[in-house]
Amino acid sequence: MKAIALLEVQAMVAAITGLDAMVKAANVQLIHVEKRLGGRLVTVVVEGEVSAVTAALEAGAAAAAEVGNVKVREVIARPHPDVMRFLTTG
Repeated sequence: MKAIALLEVQAMVAAITGLDAMVKAANVQLIHVEKRLGGRLVTVVVEGEVSAVTAALEAGAAAAAEVGNVKVREVIARPHPDVMRFLTTG
């Protein structure tokens, strides 16, 4: 079953640190990055199987929390196609 995980952090360094931990922890792929407030608020979105994105999110949130402030973390199992379209529109 496909899922997405969203990790929103304060600061670009925390986002990169969290993303690095996420892709190393499980078989997930980065599908979207959203930067707000000049990069002071960053959301990364990865996709994969539910168990993989859950494990990746745990690892990513823990790593990001060591260097920055984690604002939001969420797993969405079987996201609706409209959600996926929203994430892949540039």
